[in-house]
Formats: sequence, structure tokens, C-alpha cells
Amino acid sequence: MNRQSSFFGFLVAGAIALLVIVIAGFYWFFAKNPVNLIASTSQPSAAIFISKLAPVTASLLVNPERLQALEREGVSKLKTSLLAKSRIDYKQDIQPWLGDEITLAITTLDIDRDPENGQQPGYLMALATKQPEKSREFVELLFSKRALAGATLAVEQYKGVKLIYDNSQPEQDLLTGAVVGEGFVLFANNPKVLREAINNVQAPDLNLTRSPEYQKATKQVPKGSLAVAFLNLPMVAKWQGLELSEKTYDSQIISLGFNSKGLLAETTFLTSSEIVTPSPPLSKPVEALQYIPASAGLAISGSNLSNLGNSDLAKLWKQATATIYGSKEDVTFPLVKQLADVQKRWGVNLPEDIFSWVQGEYAIALLPQQTTSHWILVVEKTEGVQQGVDHLDAIASSRGLNISPLTLGKQKISAWTELITATKQADAKERPSLSIEAKVQGVHTTLGNYEIFASDLETMDEILTAKDNSLINNPNFQDSIAVIPQQNQGYIYLDWSKSQNLLERQLPILKLIEVLGKPFFDNLRSLTVSSYGTDTDSLKGGLFFQLHHS
Repeated sequence: MNRQSSFFGFLVAGAIALLVIVIAGFYWFFAKNPVNLIASTSQPSAAIFISKLAPVTASLLVNPERLQALEREGVSKLKTSLLAKSRIDYKQDIQPWLGDEITLAITTLDIDRDPENGQQPGYLMALATKQPEKSREFVELLFSKRALAGATLAVEQYKGVKLIYDNSQPEQDLLTGAVVGEGFVLFANNPKVLREAINNVQAPDLNLTRSPEYQKATKQVPKGSLAVAFLNLPMVAKWQGLELSEKTYDSQIISLGFNSKGLLAETTFLTSSEIVTPSPPLSKPVEALQYIPASAGLAISGSNLSNLGNSDLAKLWKQATATIYGSKEDVTFPLVKQLADVQKRWGVNLPEDIFSWVQGEYAIALLPQQTTSHWILVVEKTEGVQQGVDHLDAIASSRGLNISPLTLGKQKISAWTELITATKQADAKERPSLSIEAKVQGVHTTLGNYEIFASDLETMDEILTAKDNSLINNPNFQDSIAVIPQQNQGYIYLDWSKSQNLLERQLPILKLIEVLGKPFFDNLRSLTVSSYGTDTDSLKGGLFFQLHHS
């Protein structure tokens, strides 16, 4: 819908991609072997094993033992249940040698490069080892237990590295392991993947560290990040079977870091071509937020919607929806899908009839209810706004609505009303009586230097009476934006408890993520998104997950 909401969609998708890859990768390996995560440098050392053309690489950069304070009961149970499937004891078999990095990668879209037999992606997991001999013992133990369970093993020497793999599995699922040099234990779903990983080390020009896009992207990663994910966007699109007609952005890098209030995911989209410089950044939250009640489940704020269609975020959203949803058609961002209903209800085109004249501050909010959501639009009264309001009144009038002046409390407002007949049943002997009622389709009023629109009288009344309880004065909101750089393009703020049901209806994949990350989502208070940075070859932003204090 607008620039920040579009950015939010792809940013969330990227963060989810990292979480899903890590969790699913764990499950895949633990169900058939083992592992656990995390590390402490901004550039994963295992990138030397990964091809320049790899679609996705995700790394945790800290040893799990350094994050014990962050582990919840559910995380421990997840780790225990996964390890149980492979009859591996984490403390005895893994903890002694596991180092400060675990990297998961989709290294190739098709292992044998034969389109006739379908795509068989190659998966690689690289585990840093601080005790190579112990890790070799672990690999031997893992495969010996598989042999005792009836597996047929094969051993191969490849360029000085001993590969062990299970020949009893399907071709696309040949679990393969090796210890490479003194630094890493590697696992893959096919010996060809490990052979290629070894080739990438011995022919450095082939590996990810020599990719100009990767080199540029890793410079964007903040120091101390606990996890990093790199996406080769054209390859991700190809993975989805797409040839994008418009490829504005070539790559994306995501970093994760903790602070005292929660988890911050920062992302940068990079391009080889020059993009339009973003709008001048805001140095503080827009004052339009003073008219958004603290009860809002979703609030979007910023400045200047008039150039929405030509913005770089709009181009990003077009590319992102094609990549994520597997379609070249434009996809309306689901979190503000309710606002699309306004177009039908009012008979307006939002970009042409509203966004085109919003050149100053704005705030959009949803107040979720059990069955529906009430909405608010606050617009700074700059030049052209009054003509825009008059235009909306004219559209309402052309659709047969009445422009009715009302007084709500002491505030004069304009309501778009539809006259309908209502039947009141009298007793059985008398004919039912008819009456005329006014059904409100929307209201607007002027407060200070702002024009405020709302879906109904009740919502407008809450706006008028909630000045001392506005979102901008809410401590949770203030804490959530405190970690975002002060110079930014505005915010999307989502209260998780108030919006969870809405999100689950619009993004069904969230239910799966919530199950896998239950301890995290049980403690999630809010999400805040912002875009920032003024470089002409990148688009940068952050997603902050605010957590409840334990």
C-alpha cells in the first residue's frame, strides 16, 4: 500500500526466511544427525565453501553456550526432541567441539543440473570446530549409529578430505559428512554438494567471498551481530521458477542482534544501478501520531505519499511479491488489506484520490476488534489538502451519500451518511412502523494542523478523547522506536497481542512460524519497522521485535 508497508512485507519475509532456514535446517540434520548454533564475527568464515551463485546463506555467529541466558524452556525442549531422533547426546557428543559458527546454505538449485529429472536443491551445513579430533570422532559416531540401524555407508577420499555418506537413502537425500582441515565439520544432502564445497575452497574465485555483491553486502552488517543471512535475489526468483522483468535489487543481507529490549533485524537491499535518493529523513516521530489512540494494533507513519508509485520501495515491493508469491502480478500488502476495502466502500482509488495530495506528514492506523477493524487516517494540512478533502466529499456525494455536519462532544465533524429504512415491529395487531436511519460510511474533521478521517463515529470519538492516551506517548511505542536510528523514513508499529489474529488470517505461514518459535512469540510484545539510509545504491531498514521483560 504505502512505502513503509511495502518495505515491511519484504523485510518480514526476509527475516522469516532466515528463521525458517535455521529451524528447518536444524530439523533436517537433527532428525538424521545433529547440531546447534551461533557465532561472533560479522562475516561467516564458512562462506569459502559456498558458491557465488548460492540463493541463500544463513549463519549464526555465536556458540550456543554463550546464549544460555536467552534459552527458554521451549528452546531446550526443541533441541532435546530433535537430538533424540538421532540418538545423539548434545552435551557429550557435540558441545565439547562446537565452535562459534554454524552456517546453513542452499548452495545450488539443482545438484545434477539436469532439468529432466526435476530440481534437486543442494543443502550444506558448516559447523565450526574448536577440537578437530573430537569432531572427527563425532562424525564417525553419527554414521556408525546409522550403520547399526541398517544403513549402507560409503567412504571416499576427495582431494585429501574423507567423505562418509549413507547410500541407503534416496538420491536427493544422501546424508554426507566430512571434517575439512582444522576448522569445519560439513554436512550435505549429497556427496556432490560436499565435493563442490571443497572445490570452492581450492578455487577461491568460485566461492561467495569473491562475489562483489557479497563483499558490498557484508560491509553493511553491524559489529556484534549474532546472525547473518545473504540472499541472491535473482537466484531466489529463479528458485521460484521466475524470470523477473524488473530486477531493481540484486541482493539482500539481513543481520540479527539482541539488546536489552528485544531483537533487531537490520536489512539492506543492494543494486548495481543508481536509485533515486530517498525522501529527506525525519528526525523525530511525526506529530500526526498524537491523534492515534494507544489502542491501535497497527500504525504506519511518515511523510509524503504523493510519489508512492515511482518510489524505489514500490519497485522493491513489485520485485518482492513476484519472488515471494511466485507471481508477476501486483499483490496488495495483506496487513493493510482493510484499507483496500475503503476503495470499494467509498468508490475511490487510494493512490490517485488520496495519496496524490498527501505531501506532508501522515499516520494510518487500524484498531482491531473481534469481528472487524476500525481505521484512521491523519493528514497534515499542507497545500492541496483542502482541495483533496473537497474532492472526497464530491465523490461521496456522487455515490448518493449525504455530507452531514455533526457535533461530537464539542468538535464539529463531517459525516458521509447513507439513509436507510428501518422496520420496527409493533404488536401483532398493528402494522410495523417504518423509520429512516442514517448509516455512517466515514467521518472527517480538522484538529490543529491536521485533517483526520475515521471509519465511524465511535473511532472518531476515541480520537477526540484519547489525546492523553495517544500512541506517541505510549511507553511501549517509545521503547520500540528507541533502537531505530533517529534519521529515518517513518515507522510501522504493530502491537502483537492486538494484531495477532489479523496477521494470522492474512499471513497463514505465521502459524507455522509461531509453532516452531513458540517461546519467542509467547514473549513478543510488538514489531516496529523503519527504513533509513541515504545511499543511492542501497535501501536499508530495520525490524525490531520488542519482547516482554521476564
